[in-house]
Amino acid sequence: MPTDALNFTLDDARRILDDVFAPWIKDLALTVEDIAPTPQGEPGAILRMPFSSRLCRDNGVVCGQALMAFADTAMVIAMVTANSGYRPMTTVDQTTHFMRAVASSDVLADARVVRLGRTMSFGRVTLTSATDGKPVAMVSSAFAML
Repeated sequence: MPTDALNFTLDDARRILDDVFAPWIKDLALTVEDIAPTPQGEPGAILRMPFSSRLCRDNGVVCGQALMAFADTAMVIAMVTANSGYRPMTTVDQTTHFMRAVASSDVLADARVVRLGRTMSFGRVTLTSATDGKPVAMVSSAFAML
């Protein structure tokens, strides 16, 4: 983790969420809940995607496309947190394993940086239902650092 990581704040992460992403991502109304590292020192971020019927397919089930966009966005915030500031990057690969449907519930993303590199970085995201805390999906991703 960079030495100035202690100077990167939750407000900084929230500002990047507002300043960097496309308007349709902003329409998801995501919030950055925390940027604290795990007890093992793994940098990352926790984000919330509030439930909206606009994100659902039939029966109030949040669609996979919304979950994948949420995971990708959460991983960018985690990378920015680990880097202690914004650095342009682009998703190279994202693999999503859906474990169960989530319906009528906010979704939490726990995004963790596995490796922050000069040209490539890697991470993993666990999506859980905010209602019962059960896992919804596991996501692994790779980013080219520009």
